[in-house]
Amino acid sequence: MSVTAHLRRRFGALIFDKGLSGVSYLGKLHPRAQPQRHGVEVHRNVPYQASGHHHHLLDIYVPRSLPDDLAPGRDPATYTAPHPVVLYIHGGAFRILSKDTHWVMALAFARRGFLVFSINYRLAPRHPFPAALEDAAAALQYVCQNAAAYQGDLSRLVFAGESAGANLVTALSLMTLLSSPAEGQPFAKQVFDLGVVPRVVLPMCGILQVSDAARFARRRALPLWIQDRLHETSDAYIGKVAEHPAIALADPLCILERFAESDSRLPTSRQPPAYFASVGTRDPLLDDTRRLGRALSRLGIPHQTRFYEDEVHAFQALVFRHRAKQAWADTYAFLDQYLR
Repeated sequence: MSVTAHLRRRFGALIFDKGLSGVSYLGKLHPRAQPQRHGVEVHRNVPYQASGHHHHLLDIYVPRSLPDDLAPGRDPATYTAPHPVVLYIHGGAFRILSKDTHWVMALAFARRGFLVFSINYRLAPRHPFPAALEDAAAALQYVCQNAAAYQGDLSRLVFAGESAGANLVTALSLMTLLSSPAEGQPFAKQVFDLGVVPRVVLPMCGILQVSDAARFARRRALPLWIQDRLHETSDAYIGKVAEHPAIALADPLCILERFAESDSRLPTSRQPPAYFASVGTRDPLLDDTRRLGRALSRLGIPHQTRFYEDEVHAFQALVFRHRAKQAWADTYAFLDQYLR
């Protein structure tokens, strides 16, 4: 890589990181950002591993009362305990951001009556694959052990995440169903042995294949700064660990596609979850959601893929916008269908 390209990537990454963190911080200052306004209590920085590291903390969003503006047509009885449970995994190209920058996503579920566990995890490049997935596995174990203490109902478990988080929840869902993609890996065995499968998986605007980051630019012209972010994601997460025994789980979409090409269903005795994938049509990652929908259709797995016209990457976090509101309404409707 040339010196110019290297400097361009470094500068762009800094702007991207600080810009998103700043927007999240400013959003927290709005009066409507206060969880108590929505009938939600938050337990912050709870360790899910005894490492003492901030990457191994999670926040628990507990519905306590009806929000001020109960949605028309919504049954207040659905808000009472026991609550369906959401494990939320934030995005950020596996490299940046945290549960604290993604408070709005957790609050969006909690104000709807979900018990939400929103996690931190170790970030690349200091902690490349499979560190983030190992942490997600440990967080799931914590959720299974502690959800009942917060009146959570694990029979109505949901995995949700956007961007890199969508990759992690899709991989994690496969780990609940299959032992083969990471055979011999303790973290994968730990998940499979829990015997818990989510009812619904919500991969929003996901990068579902981390390898071959150049594929997006082959499909359509992309600005250099977007190409830089995509290559940074791949290089940081899997660039130095391409031979890891569990590397297939960095590309969960490819696992689903391989099964779709060879068989009519996943080789599992467990009931696969339903998937609801949402993405904007101006998102550079759009094609991964299209591919996911095709693979799930061939496998006969219940799903919906929704494409929101002219919306950008992670538009779901801009909850004040019309199409973001529509995306959340569609998400809630899908959840109601499968968790009722």
